[in-house]
Amino acid sequence: MITTIVHVKVKSQFVKEFIDATIANHEESTKEPGNVRFDILQKEDDPTSFALYEAYESEEQARAHKQTAHYFKWRDTVADWMEIPRLGVKYSAIRP
Repeated sequence: MITTIVHVKVKSQFVKEFIDATIANHEESTKEPGNVRFDILQKEDDPTSFALYEAYESEEQARAHKQTAHYFKWRDTVADWMEIPRLGVKYSAIRP
């Protein structure tokens, strides 16, 4: 299993819009072949900070996610709402 945690810092005036766009991306991403999880997390003490936890069965399926229409729509929609560029960090799952 391949996991990526994407760290996102959103401009405060776009928090609601970011959440809505990210939920739409989540709903389509969880339908993708090989998707194990797609969690949207908001930091409790900083509502402008988010982490997206994405898990796929294989590297190929994780790469395929970044070629979907819903990913492109999300990426392009939220780009100007970010305080700083998003940071995706890949991890290899030990368990489960």
